[in-house]
Amino acid sequence: MNDQELSTALTHAARIIGQAKTTEETVETIAETALLSIPGVDHVGVSVLDHRGAPQTMAATSELVRELDTLQYSLNEGPCVQSLDDSSVVAAARIREDPRWPRYVPPAVALGLKAQLAVKLYLDDRGTVGGLSLYSTESEDIDPQAPGIADLFATHAALALGKVRLVDDLHEALRTREVISQAVGMLMTEYDLGPDAAFGFLVRTSSHSNRKVRDIAAGMIEQHLARVEELDPST
Repeated sequence: MNDQELSTALTHAARIIGQAKTTEETVETIAETALLSIPGVDHVGVSVLDHRGAPQTMAATSELVRELDTLQYSLNEGPCVQSLDDSSVVAAARIREDPRWPRYVPPAVALGLKAQLAVKLYLDDRGTVGGLSLYSTESEDIDPQAPGIADLFATHAALALGKVRLVDDLHEALRTREVISQAVGMLMTEYDLGPDAAFGFLVRTSSHSNRKVRDIAAGMIEQHLARVEELDPST
């Protein structure tokens, strides 16, 4: 692949990824386009870090990806884990002979793995947001262009993922605000409280029960709807 072909392929991939509307759609599109765009790759997985910083496989082009990803998470060892911890790109050609991950390699090879690339998904303002796992089961060699292309691809993928997760976070914040507002209104009506006192009740309940305010509010609404249904099953 020459420079012009590479530029065209990456631009096309970025355009496709950018059209996804949700986090789930975005990671699935990243996996599918990576499989088509990066030479010598047979299986692709996309990992996203949860709120604790633990990786979770959100998209996979095959069940083998989930098996190999899970193996690395459980052992805390392997190219995927290393790329998330300290290296942007980790390449492992002829992984059968690679001494860097002694617990991971034997079971991975038994599953059919011959070579692997792992690339960090990183944003300057958010840090590491996930990783791209690229597996070869056909060849023990890694295409000479694959690491560079994967690194460039990961830049586009991280930007798209960061954008869609920001939108998801905003939507979740709006949903949380709506749920809390409904619960505050219920408390104001039922106990003749002002808005500050009603919200303070939610906060104190949250603190005493070690549950999030949103969860307390959602539980109150659910109980209210259940009572209404008992009084009038037709609602």
